[in-house]
Amino acid sequence: MSVSKPWELYYWPDIQGRGEFIRLALEEAGIDYVDVARSHKDGTSSLVAALEAENIERPPFAAPFLRAADLLIGQTANILMFVGSRTALAPAEEAGRLWAHQLQLTIADFVQEIHDTHHPIGGGLYYEDQKKEARRRAADFLENRAPKYLGYFQQVLKRNKDGSEYLIGPSLTYPDLSLFQIVAGLRYAFPRAMTREAKRHPLVWKLHDRVASRPRVAAYLASDRRIAFNQEGIFRHYRELDTQSR
Repeated sequence: MSVSKPWELYYWPDIQGRGEFIRLALEEAGIDYVDVARSHKDGTSSLVAALEAENIERPPFAAPFLRAADLLIGQTANILMFVGSRTALAPAEEAGRLWAHQLQLTIADFVQEIHDTHHPIGGGLYYEDQKKEARRRAADFLENRAPKYLGYFQQVLKRNKDGSEYLIGPSLTYPDLSLFQIVAGLRYAFPRAMTREAKRHPLVWKLHDRVASRPRVAAYLASDRRIAFNQEGIFRHYRELDTQSR
């Protein structure tokens, strides 16, 4: 998709985080965009300055946010709903668009629970300050919460009336891209536990592989635009949290 002026994505320059869900959609849609903080020498300062700008009538609460023409849009699911409405990444009919948004909001809940496995007490504390609590939270997440979410998406894929291998209708939509990122992140954070879950939710894992092989996504993943998983983002690998209790 071509736009008259490149869209501007504002997110932290050194982590995938919630911004990655948006990057994947922009890349798959072929939208001309600038990853603003990553294009500046001091990207973090540029992002903070953008967040604190006093001349914004409708300021975002936090990154990520997207500037598209005269629109400034915050919240990951909200941004993806906008991107979908301007591309082929969302169904054309209202019921389908609402279903896509509903799935994305469920993914947002999943993302928060993943984050809380390593920061169950507070985001302002270091992981080392809450390791005991993180062990308990991660164990419950891997025993109960992750299988519940993954099982839900397994059922959504199985029930797609179009008989396709995507979440909605006959073709890829933005929740498929986000579910790909969830699986990729979980495989990084909990490789032992996810070996088990891959066997239990094969349709979800097949979706991950299918999305990864799409030409634009594959090119993005192989490029330096794709930030590597690290210990500062949502998905973090701590060996002591990666259990296989069942």
